[in-house]
Amino acid sequence: MPYFTRVGEVPRKRHTVFRQPDGSLYWEELIGEEGFVGDTSLLYHRNPPSAITAIERVDAPDDELVPNDPMTPLHLQPHQLPGKGDAVLDRFLLLGNDEVRIYYAVATQDSTLYKNSVGDELAYVESGRGVLETTFGKLDLSEGDYAIVPTSTIHRWTVADGEELRLLFVQAVGHINPPSRYLSAGGQFLEGTPYCELDIRRPEELVRGEGTQIPVVVRTRTGLTRHVHKHHPFDVVGWHGGMYPWAFSIFDFEPVTGSLHQPPPAHQTFEAPGFVMCNFVPRLLDYHPEAVPIPPFHSNVDSDEVLFYAKGAANTRRGTGVGIGSITVHPAGFIHGPHPGNVERSIGLQRADEYQVMVDTHRPLLVSAAARSVFDAEYPFTWATLEENGSA
Repeated sequence: MPYFTRVGEVPRKRHTVFRQPDGSLYWEELIGEEGFVGDTSLLYHRNPPSAITAIERVDAPDDELVPNDPMTPLHLQPHQLPGKGDAVLDRFLLLGNDEVRIYYAVATQDSTLYKNSVGDELAYVESGRGVLETTFGKLDLSEGDYAIVPTSTIHRWTVADGEELRLLFVQAVGHINPPSRYLSAGGQFLEGTPYCELDIRRPEELVRGEGTQIPVVVRTRTGLTRHVHKHHPFDVVGWHGGMYPWAFSIFDFEPVTGSLHQPPPAHQTFEAPGFVMCNFVPRLLDYHPEAVPIPPFHSNVDSDEVLFYAKGAANTRRGTGVGIGSITVHPAGFIHGPHPGNVERSIGLQRADEYQVMVDTHRPLLVSAAARSVFDAEYPFTWATLEENGSA
């Protein structure tokens, strides 16, 4: 994150003597990006954070990805996936490439402790309530929240009693940040950006973990490993710095509107190596007297476009079976746009009522077996069939 904070007990100066009540020293953990010339944080542990007693291989679920060949637009229906359980070990890989992977999970129980050593992870909460517990503290989460977990942060997802926590995960190779054009040279959000520091929630309350021989699942570039920690990782008494988990609600995003169509970059939320993210929220539609208030047909020649339909109505997809929980993928090279009949229906509309999360990747996406199992085979032909059925 672009600004400094601190939580709990910390010494007056970093890397100085800081003693526990019994006279022993607290153990410092410096966590930092880009070889410690990027954002860093300094955490103070009661016990050595690297004391592990066992290392085990974890058999990961099927993460094989295959090319989208022959190239086709996709309509995925992740609500049809059969698994529920742990948000870490029971998530389904849907799409990915060397720079980004997209997963879906339905959590019905608290997850194992976990850290991703490959890159930052973002979770979008489709529905349900829970808490993200981390070495930095906790974040309460509910429908519409984005949660960004920095690389190598030990954390777990807990689920409110009687709830299902539905999560869309976007896993980076690198760091997920607000768009650089939103920030000043000093890291402050500029005037006119669609969200700012007042909308961001940071950990303010530490989580205390007890016990010994604590397993932590670690994601590496080659798979999953389990490290058994001698002491619970949630033994932090305080920390300070600019690298930490944070949350932001889609309901706090202030949309940019205009008299004519505004392209997706006007709705950008995050950027990362190899992809960007946008969201679309309820907003006034284009107010030019002759405006066509939905996107034209377009071909994003450098990106695959992934759109998750989180809530509300999609004015461009009526009549196609695309609904809440759907994911559409329009690969680079495929011209796509409103389905027949939707352009005429949109003329004169004054508001959009939608919540959609978009991931635009810079390289082609590969497709998993789980995605192929919930693929709507008729979707690629709906532009033609709707026209033939008189929807135009």
